[in-house]
Amino acid sequence: MNGRLMKFLDTTTWLPEFNVLVFAVLLNFPWELLQVPMFEKMADAPHWETVKTCACATLGDAIIMLAAYECVTVVAGTRRWIVEPDKAVITGFVSVGLSITVVLERLVLKGLWITHWSYSPLMPVVPGPKVGLTPVLQWLLLPPLIVWFVRSQLGLVHTLRR
Repeated sequence: MNGRLMKFLDTTTWLPEFNVLVFAVLLNFPWELLQVPMFEKMADAPHWETVKTCACATLGDAIIMLAAYECVTVVAGTRRWIVEPDKAVITGFVSVGLSITVVLERLVLKGLWITHWSYSPLMPVVPGPKVGLTPVLQWLLLPPLIVWFVRSQLGLVHTLRR
């Protein structure tokens, strides 16, 4: 590979934001695919349409994840909080992502957003915010996993650079 590309890749792999995005995509895409039966008409849609819909949802999830990361960065005062996270920053990370998701789910379900979807009868609904259980679980489970993966990745990159 040429020198500029290697330098770009070397620099990029150190960025916490890059790693958050990579792991957000890698973890959210399978989650989106697993949720297909929970959304009206998704299970019966043509395969490629379902893949495209899940890919778009995954990109949205990755953007939300990055927004949550940046919010915690502002509060923590450092971009590297993810390398040595404590319970407070992880809770903040989860809370911001979950809050954004609940608001967006409500807007989409009411038809007040760019896109619109509805839940199938298979989707359990959380009583208070009246949003699907699987999107809520997604934002309770995946952000801590992403923190773990990013922390591990940045530690591995640091070790390999020595």
